[in-house]
Amino acid sequence: MSTYVYGITHDSGSLDAAKLTGVGEPPSEVRFVRADGLAAAVSTTPEGLRAKRRDLAAHQEVLVELAREAAVLPMRFGAVAPDDEAVAAELRRSRDHYTALLDRLRDRVEVNVKATHIEEAALRAVLTENEELRRANERLREAGGGTPADRMAFGEQVAAALEDLRRRDADTVVEPLAKHADQVSMGPPVDNCLANVSLLVHRDKAEELNREVGRLQGRLGRLMEFKVNGPLPPYSFVTEPGR
Repeated sequence: MSTYVYGITHDSGSLDAAKLTGVGEPPSEVRFVRADGLAAAVSTTPEGLRAKRRDLAAHQEVLVELAREAAVLPMRFGAVAPDDEAVAAELRRSRDHYTALLDRLRDRVEVNVKATHIEEAALRAVLTENEELRRANERLREAGGGTPADRMAFGEQVAAALEDLRRRDADTVVEPLAKHADQVSMGPPVDNCLANVSLLVHRDKAEELNREVGRLQGRLGRLMEFKVNGPLPPYSFVTEPGR
């Protein structure tokens, strides 16, 4: 059976007291593969593993529990090695890299913030600030909607103006948040968000970041919505050896 890997931490005697269960049905028992002062939390990979809600939650819960005691390098869901020896060999091979990362991420957590325009409010904003678009909109209304070509051209102009607004507002959101973070990682614009930013923060400063999001919501709430997820294990800030 292959070995499922949750994350890597410093080896310590306290790990022996950990009673963790992981992915699979019934839940698999989590054990530790040790090498050169490092320990990888692993379990036997269940057959037919898929990203089901229960298993995603189990994966994260293992990492959250480990992070209560020490820094942890989280693996993404689905990280699998051929066997325990392959995991130990990787720990020995990349010991310096993983040790340095653990030291850098000590007492740090990840907080993800997504900001999304309220569609109607964003449209009003671009029409308010762009005189050319306002005139084009008025001409279409006076023409009873205009020709298909006119409507298509107007739609392209609006789309370009909305994209420009997204870029500008992304900076408006990210810059004040970044002041509270050690490091920032920009994610893809999922769910049409204008900003998808992961921030590495000291766990003692996570509440400061939440207050900053609250200030942004108070100032920009008529134009955009915010979604905060965290604190999380620092998934976005774990680099591969050699990078």
